[in-house]
Amino acid sequence: MATFLYKLGRLSFRRRRWVVAIWLALLVGVGAAAATAGDPAEEEFSLPGTEAQQAFDLLAEEFPQANAEALTTKVVFQAPEGETLNDPANQAAVRAVTDQLATGDKVISVTDFYEGGQLSPDETIGYVEVTYDGSWADVDNDMRDQFASAVEAGTDAGLTVQSSGELVTAEMNMGSGEIIGVVVAAIVLVITFGSLVAAGLPLLTALIGLGIGVAGIGALSATLGLTEMTGILATMIGLAVGIDYALFIASRYRAELMAGHSREEAVGRAAGTAGSAVVFAGLTVVIALSGLAVVGIPILTKMGLSAAATVVVAVLVALTLVPAALGIIGKRIFGRKHRAQNPETGVPTTLGRTGEEDKENFGTRWAKGVLRRPVLVLVASVAGLGLMAAPVASLELGLPDNGTAATDTTQRQAYELLSEGFGPGFNGPLMIVLEAPDGGDVMGSADTIAEAISGLDDVVATAPAFPNEAGNVAMMSVFPGSNPSSAETTDLVAEIRSDLAPQLEAETGVNILVSGQTAAQSDFSQVLSDALVPYLALVVGLAFILLMLVFRSVLVPLKAALGFLLSVLASLGAVVAVYQWGWLGAFGAEPQPIMSMMPIFMIGVVFGLAMDYEVFLVTRMREAHVHGESPHQAIVTGFNLNARVVTAAGIIMISVFAGFMTMGESMVMMMGFGLAMAILLDAFVVRMTIVPAVMGLLGERAWWMPKWLDRILPNVDVEGETLEKYLESTGKGRQAATAKEPEPAGVS
Repeated sequence: MATFLYKLGRLSFRRRRWVVAIWLALLVGVGAAAATAGDPAEEEFSLPGTEAQQAFDLLAEEFPQANAEALTTKVVFQAPEGETLNDPANQAAVRAVTDQLATGDKVISVTDFYEGGQLSPDETIGYVEVTYDGSWADVDNDMRDQFASAVEAGTDAGLTVQSSGELVTAEMNMGSGEIIGVVVAAIVLVITFGSLVAAGLPLLTALIGLGIGVAGIGALSATLGLTEMTGILATMIGLAVGIDYALFIASRYRAELMAGHSREEAVGRAAGTAGSAVVFAGLTVVIALSGLAVVGIPILTKMGLSAAATVVVAVLVALTLVPAALGIIGKRIFGRKHRAQNPETGVPTTLGRTGEEDKENFGTRWAKGVLRRPVLVLVASVAGLGLMAAPVASLELGLPDNGTAATDTTQRQAYELLSEGFGPGFNGPLMIVLEAPDGGDVMGSADTIAEAISGLDDVVATAPAFPNEAGNVAMMSVFPGSNPSSAETTDLVAEIRSDLAPQLEAETGVNILVSGQTAAQSDFSQVLSDALVPYLALVVGLAFILLMLVFRSVLVPLKAALGFLLSVLASLGAVVAVYQWGWLGAFGAEPQPIMSMMPIFMIGVVFGLAMDYEVFLVTRMREAHVHGESPHQAIVTGFNLNARVVTAAGIIMISVFAGFMTMGESMVMMMGFGLAMAILLDAFVVRMTIVPAVMGLLGERAWWMPKWLDRILPNVDVEGETLEKYLESTGKGRQAATAKEPEPAGVS
């Protein structure tokens, strides 16, 4: 493969203007397709095979008159202190608000709590529901302005008016997340390369690849049901890996120039060696993200596959567009100060053959320091990560709701008012679906079932059952005494399903299904929990085989997998401490359960990204060892050549992920923090510290592989051994930079 990538890199260099034109045309074409595509799909957390989803599907079939996509928004009123909502003046104010709401665009109905009994027992709090004929995609500024005007009228009359629902949920704002990541990346790249032009190259190529990937998601959003969240997560991952992959190719190119090769030859060698590492690093990320399909949750599958497609684009950009761009910028891959030392070729003369200073760099000193005390370093690092992972023992999973929103939002304040007026469970009632087999009369048993459910400890009330037109299916609401995300409510769901429902079904002959928000959350968490072991086995197993191909070793992939487990558990522990326990003020968020999909999604993403650094760092060690260096010297050489680049790549990826913490969407904020922490720990504790310590302790045994296994595994030659033989056979093995070659047009 190294030879193929070598040829591809040289071809891209020679046909650089065509390559750039093709990528730009692709960007424009996909962007145009995205601009003419339909609106993004709405978030749909369908859970195939679960009881909650079975109930949802039954209701959709048996209650066709209900518009499942209709928007509903709650408006909550509270009377001034010492007054009730039944006071004449307050009644008039409420009716003025509801009358104005009823005149809004696409409004189907507005309930009346004076007739429907939607008043709290003390008559100080009440609510109405506004139903719109349309979906999230139909909401426009006029509808929001009309709604806000009606609410303001109630506030002006002296009432406290808060609201929740789709209409008052702001569209996800990317905020300054991308900008922060790009700015930090630019600073790091300038420091790394010492040249503004060279620093801009990884950014520009990464943004082109990201634009194509995200625009592709937008173009297919309506057709494949890809949500806005899917695009955001693909942006987060695609931007990070796009910059990193371009950085590794460009850095290796500079090193090859310093080794005395011409520009075209240096590009080819960079593509054949660092490009091979990029391919396998990208494959580990794609495997980890695509493996999310085994979970069986459609939205998670779409997120994983979309992000994986963006990573594939980033790899292709690194292998073709980056070599082409390197050809276009010419001498300016080095800073002006270094170019001045050798005006003819632009290659500086005061750097060593690897592109680093002749004196020992930080990577060399760091590796030697770790190798002097490998046992101490290993024990301290593992103990520190283990301590950080301790909070995982108290992990509580759930899905975000209005109770975890920021305290200054109207959604959170509406949630608090409803809890105060009607009890905590009012914000997340259970939906009980009753089905009489063979077309029987379900209402004859509804009262018996409601009475039995009302007798449970955590149930405060039940609403009357509502039948369909045929009378064979009915639904009723059950209001728990605890809030939707509490363990008590989850236990109530389990109690109804496992204990009460079988007994009542035997007595009445009516099938009982428990659904609703809380039940769906419980099912969601259970599906993810059941899928965790198969997912880990699939992803780690495939990546283990891939890493054995890369490193021709059994122990190196094993070490890589164990190091990943340490970093992901420690980062998940940090997420629990910050978001669930509320340390550091949770960056403005209230203490809350960890999102159900967070652990499995972090495992997938972090595993793929962690293997990036493993591949980039250890392949240079493997390359040095293959070319005759001792195991310890190979470790030092690997750090001398790649530690600075891995450090820069880690900082860039951390800044990209951390930038997304500026968004208001709790899922993205939590994911950004978790991924940033995971990369911090994996890049700088596991890969930069534990890896050299373990490799030093293993010595020659690190590269052990059974002979029978070595014979059956194909040789992918990431270290470029066969490439060197190919170059020697073609007489290019020692082609020097002094060889004359055409200077790229317009380059000085």
